[in-house]
Amino acid sequence: MPIRVPNTLPAIEILQKENIFVMDEARAITQDIRELKIVIMNLMPKKKETEVQLIRLLSNTPLQIELTLLSPKSHESKNTSREYLETFYTTFEQIKHKRYDGMIITGAPVEQMPFEEVNYWDELKEIMEWTNTNVTSTFHICWGAQAGLYYHYNIPKYSLSEKRFGIYEHHAVNIEKLLQGLDDIVYIPHSRHSEVRLNDIEKCDELKILLTSEEAGPTLMCSRDGKHIFITGHAEYEARTLEEEYLRDLQKGLPIKMPVNYFRNDCREDGINVCWRSHANVIFSNWLNYYVYQVTPFNLE
Repeated sequence: MPIRVPNTLPAIEILQKENIFVMDEARAITQDIRELKIVIMNLMPKKKETEVQLIRLLSNTPLQIELTLLSPKSHESKNTSREYLETFYTTFEQIKHKRYDGMIITGAPVEQMPFEEVNYWDELKEIMEWTNTNVTSTFHICWGAQAGLYYHYNIPKYSLSEKRFGIYEHHAVNIEKLLQGLDDIVYIPHSRHSEVRLNDIEKCDELKILLTSEEAGPTLMCSRDGKHIFITGHAEYEARTLEEEYLRDLQKGLPIKMPVNYFRNDCREDGINVCWRSHANVIFSNWLNYYVYQVTPFNLE
């Protein structure tokens, strides 16, 4: 799928080396196609890496997509330069009058804080409310899923005694188009310090649980109208992302165990067992097809 992005976005070079069709703005304006308009609220500290991960997954479909990158105005990034954000990102104030086919709200390393103490929480609440009227379907990831469940359905999050960290098996508990083409066992990476609980979600008639795990808990949920998708893991992660997080935490002296079911034979020297990539591609492709493309209006305005 051709992904339309700013001409000089660094992710272009990386993805083109993988034979992923990324179309710059100059070429896109020559095509008479109604592309899907997707906005990514990128709350991750390493924004460039997250851009590559998500664009890679969104590329696995023949649909053309125009991406808008969004960052919170009320937060000063410590890991991404102001120049980079001003070049490639926009703010909610600049787009809130527009409508979008889809939106992705990423995770963020703030899951140990109460929602109300996150410095961009008020801004994010305004954005999540806006998605109810201005976005056809929104995909919430990890902390973004916990935030969305809390804001839209008052589902609380709970602190974990130790980090949930590794690759976990999941199985389907409900039939839904988002799961079409997936195997009986679905592998998804997790990296978080908090959780949502099954009994809280089961009490909410507006939500449908799709994938759950004995070890990782409820992982993939959706609203019954398909307007909101929630995944508590990181299906978008690259092969070495968990390894990099593991080494980072070790260097910081943080209490961290080796990610489970990740290194072959639980030995880092034996390499990584990448078993989740195809499942991630299916989930994101199904979201774009069944929850965005097939239901979004031709004229967004």
